[in-house]
Amino acid sequence: MMVLLGMPAKKSATSAPAAAARAKKVSTRKAPSPPAPSIAAPIVVDAGDWTKDRAPLGAHVSIAGGTWESAARAREISATGSQIFTKQANRWLERDIDDAESTRYRTAMTETKVRWTCAHDSYLINLASPDDALRARSLESFGAELRRCHALGLDALVSHPGNFMDDRASGLARNAEGITAALEAEVGPTRLLMELTAGQGTVLGSTFEEMADLLSRIPAALRHRVGVCLDTAHIWAAGYDLVTDYDGVFAKFGDYIGFETLGCLHLNDSKAKLGSHLDRHELIAEGTIGEQAFRRIMTDERMATIPKVIETPKGDTPAETDGRMLRLLRSYGAG
Repeated sequence: MMVLLGMPAKKSATSAPAAAARAKKVSTRKAPSPPAPSIAAPIVVDAGDWTKDRAPLGAHVSIAGGTWESAARAREISATGSQIFTKQANRWLERDIDDAESTRYRTAMTETKVRWTCAHDSYLINLASPDDALRARSLESFGAELRRCHALGLDALVSHPGNFMDDRASGLARNAEGITAALEAEVGPTRLLMELTAGQGTVLGSTFEEMADLLSRIPAALRHRVGVCLDTAHIWAAGYDLVTDYDGVFAKFGDYIGFETLGCLHLNDSKAKLGSHLDRHELIAEGTIGEQAFRRIMTDERMATIPKVIETPKGDTPAETDGRMLRLLRSYGAG
């Protein structure tokens, strides 16, 4: 499923060749900033007691109408954390964020309960690609993503390691080189969080060992600007059993990556079987992972202060559905 401005639909392993072809045709024209309607005060849905959130907790919210409009959507679900796109995620067309938009967004966010914000980058970016045209276009787009995040003052940018297409070692090396080049060129407050993946096809980053390998390739001087995003649906599909081996999974995470590197949790149940390598999100406690793992995460002291974001299906009533998911997670956290 592909959503333009709402919840992230994750990259598939088969998207890289098509993206390579599109990269050769992409327009370099800059998209204008969207118009600036005022934020309408939303009706707040019952999303539980946000005052008890030990860490920021929220959802991926739409920027339809302008980045600042995401503030109203976050406020509607009593979010204390928020994730957005900064552009249309399935198009190469880039845009700049000027001072006026930055100010409007930052001002709007002061009217919310949100204390941590991140963006998810474009689905088309593949810094691991062996295709020179696609990789160059990806590096340009990745740099633009960082610039927009810096301009908005976001805490983090979540990114996937990409598809290697030829061999893993070469793909990891290209990815690390691209990340390094972008971080050196774009300096700002936003931390890069590399997301663990489901591992379908030639997708990198589905094991703790491989993610640790990627991080180790980033120069030491830049490593403090890079962390990890752990998606529960992804690691479940990658074969990490959160149901019968919760302690073992997170012990291994601590050994290979370390909780000090964990910058964000994507809390999603899954429609897919354990180890299927299929990225299919489901509502919390309604999928193959089930309730208990999320209860444990919400009361796990090692992750008590880590921002948590849901990317679960929204249905026809996004605010009500997201609110119900946040209310459920908050009830788990309360014990």
